[in-house]
Amino acid sequence: MSEGESAPHEHYLYNVDERVLCFHGPLIYEAKILSREWFDDDPDIQGAGYYVHYKGWKNTWDEWVPESRVLRLNDTNLAMQSKLKDLYTQAGKKRRRDSSTEKEDEYLNTPEIRIDIPNSLKAQLVDDWENVTKNQQLIVLPRVPTVSDLLEQYKAYKIGKKGTNQEILDEVIHGIKEYFNNALGTLLLYRFERHQYAEARKKYDREMVDIYGAEHLLRLFVQMPSLLAHTDMGVEAIKTLTDYLSDILRYMQKVQKQIFTTEYENPAPDYVSLTNAI
Repeated sequence: MSEGESAPHEHYLYNVDERVLCFHGPLIYEAKILSREWFDDDPDIQGAGYYVHYKGWKNTWDEWVPESRVLRLNDTNLAMQSKLKDLYTQAGKKRRRDSSTEKEDEYLNTPEIRIDIPNSLKAQLVDDWENVTKNQQLIVLPRVPTVSDLLEQYKAYKIGKKGTNQEILDEVIHGIKEYFNNALGTLLLYRFERHQYAEARKKYDREMVDIYGAEHLLRLFVQMPSLLAHTDMGVEAIKTLTDYLSDILRYMQKVQKQIFTTEYENPAPDYVSLTNAI
């Protein structure tokens, strides 16, 4: 159904030609909505979808995005955009410095929601972004360890700690897996990875948490404050979850050399041509 013929159940938050902000990977960019459409059967977009052009980018980067990736162009969201940009800039400057454990920063503050990301993991985010986006390389799939493996390792580590409530821990681990499975295709991929993702879905009869690894889980944690800000979870539930997320990040820092890959593959020329043509 065309944009001008919306059925009664179809509700759009944004208009054609509206200037907005849009997530692309973990960062936010200014964009313009070129068209919109309602999706009922698309695996990556359910409901309202928007075809956006990123300001200052070539038209080859224009893409369809779900409504969850679009933000109003206002002072609050511009501030969040700036904070995310600062996070990556600071990590880029520091990633060649002392690699010993440093005091963690509070990297993003949406109202009532804070998650601490260690400096070494901020640097990991930047290196990952450069490998995929600048160098046009891909993480080898399936990853070892997978997201499931990593979370189960954390669970085993945490159960041995005094005061751990295993029932709450199980709920948190389950919730993170659900967030990851649902968010990967729409929020966590860079454009160069999307064809690989489509191929992986066809090739492997598994959930995304059993294919992808620490690199994409870390991208999810960058997005979590924004995702949680749009849930109906209570304050205490959000605090419990964010405390666990910060603790998982500290664990990931502790085992960083074991869980993050140092080898990215160069895809075949056909893959590069196909991706650049989309």
